[in-house]
Amino acid sequence: MITFKISNSDWETLKIKLQRKYNHLTDADLRYIEGEEDELLTRLAKRLRRNREYVLFTLSKELSDLDSNRL
Repeated sequence: MITFKISNSDWETLKIKLQRKYNHLTDADLRYIEGEEDELLTRLAKRLRRNREYVLFTLSKELSDLDSNRL
């Protein structure tokens, strides 16, 4: 199992980027509590109709350049 960790402060920035990229995601879809990364990945994979690896790749890519305005 791949581990994925994100802080609440980084999540706030990442959440905005995800809402812009995937405008059909709701606040409920993007609800995150530190330590519940697995639930977040599963929920996003279902809503985006992609597998968990795609979601993990997308989140990791955005996290690596969090300050960028690029999607």
